[in-house]
Amino acid sequence: MNPIIIPMMALSIPIIALVSTLIVKPLLEQRSRRLEIEANATAEKAAQYAAQVERLEQRVRVLERIITDRGIGVADEIERLRDAPLN
Repeated sequence: MNPIIIPMMALSIPIIALVSTLIVKPLLEQRSRRLEIEANATAEKAAQYAAQVERLEQRVRVLERIITDRGIGVADEIERLRDAPLN
C-alpha cells in the first residue's frame, strides 16, 4: 500500500465534512424558512375559516331564535316570501 494514501484519506475526511456542512446548512435553513412561511399561511387560513364559522353560527342562532320566538307564523311568512316577486 502506498504510504501517501493514509495521510490523504485522513485529510479528506475533514474536508468532506466541511464541504458537506457548507452545502447542507443553507439547504436546511431554506427548508426551515419555507416551512415557516407555509405555517403562517396555514394559520391565517385557519383564522379565516374560524371567523367564517363564527359568522355562520351567529346566523344559525338568529334563525333558531326566530323559529322559537315566532313559531308557526314563520311558515306563513316563508310562503309569502316565496310568492313575492324578485326585484
